Order: sequence, then structure tokens, then C-alpha cells
Amino acid sequence: MAANPIHSLLTPDNCTVIFIDYQPQMIFGVTSIDRQTLTNNVLILAKAAKVFKVPVILTTVETKTFSGYMWPQLLEVFPGKDPIERTSMNSWEDKKFVAEVERIGRKKLVIAALWTEVCLAFPAVQALEAGYEVYAVEDACGGTSEVAHRNAMQRVVQAGAVPVTALQVLLEFQRDWARKETYNDVVAIVKEHCGAYGQGIEYATTMVHGQPAGRTAH
Repeated sequence: MAANPIHSLLTPDNCTVIFIDYQPQMIFGVTSIDRQTLTNNVLILAKAAKVFKVPVILTTVETKTFSGYMWPQLLEVFPGKDPIERTSMNSWEDKKFVAEVERIGRKKLVIAALWTEVCLAFPAVQALEAGYEVYAVEDACGGTSEVAHRNAMQRVVQAGAVPVTALQVLLEFQRDWARKETYNDVVAIVKEHCGAYGQGIEYATTMVHGQPAGRTAH
């Protein structure tokens, strides 16, 4: 590999989005980020994948014996899609998980996971070793402490992963506001989940463009 490889931009056609262990017991242990903010960011990423029809992998660990079921808010975005159940802390050591990655066949893996220091770091490092590009969605991940999250992110970046954020992935998929087939859905995600940015769009829609509240200006 080159010392400073250039990773091309994410598109809906060149990546897989992976959600690892978004389960109650895992979020209970998160202290590196506000947990409601974390949930919000995970939903931005999930809805981005759905709007742009990006292949998604959901996976859980020890659902019935320890971790609990995957968040219903996340499952509602992908109705009918069953998470891959594991016993291993490391998704990359689960044959069913790796088989699904290989079946989809895309070399760019956009990964979000709980916890950062385990469920993100372990598969990210091994996916990189296997020749995949890894994009770690930092603000959709959480660690058991700030230092645990920070060191885990440093570890995967040093291994070659690219740190990104949930909103960044959404806008990287959209790229051009002339892409009208996804425009309204993207704006709806921004309004619902992106705080001041979403409020700014609502203000521009109603006060600048004079449209009724709830409609989107093109």
C-alpha cells in the first residue's frame, strides 16, 4: 500500500454500511458521547443508507443472554431485515458476517459500532488486513470512556481507516442538490436529525421562499 493512499469519495454504488451491536446493554456502557446524540447520529446514517439504497449489514451479539435486542428505532428503518447473530466480540471472526460482506462484494465498508474500542476496532483492523477500505463513522460510535473511544479511533486510523461522521456520509451520497430523486428525503433527514442545520433549512423554506411549514424549497 502507498504511504498515503487516496480513498475515493463514497457513493451509493461503491460501499456497504454496517451497524454492529446497537443493543441496550451496549449503549448502557457508553460514556464518550451523549447517548441521545449517539442514537440520533445512528439514525442519520441508517436513513442515509435506506434513501440511497446502499446495502446494509446489521449484526448483534449474545442477544438473548446478555445484550438485548437491536434498537427498535434502527430495525424500523430496515423492516424485514434480520441482524446476523454472533457470539464473538469481533464480527470479523464470525463466518456468517464475513460471508455477507463477501456476498455484497463492495470493498468500501462504512462501519458504525458499539463499543468503539471493541466492536469497531477489532473488525476494522482485520477488514483492512483483508484488503477492504474502512470508513469509521466516529459520531455514530461510542466507547466506555473518552480515552477508550479516542484511542480506538486512533488505532483504526493508524491502521488505515478513514474517520467520517454520519452527516458527512449522508451529504457525500447526495453530493449534488440537483439530484432531485433523493433531494426531499435527504432534506427530511436533515430537518429531523441535524439540529441547527435542519432549522436553517426550515427557516429558508418558510421565511425566504414563502412556502408553508413542512414543505421543502427546491
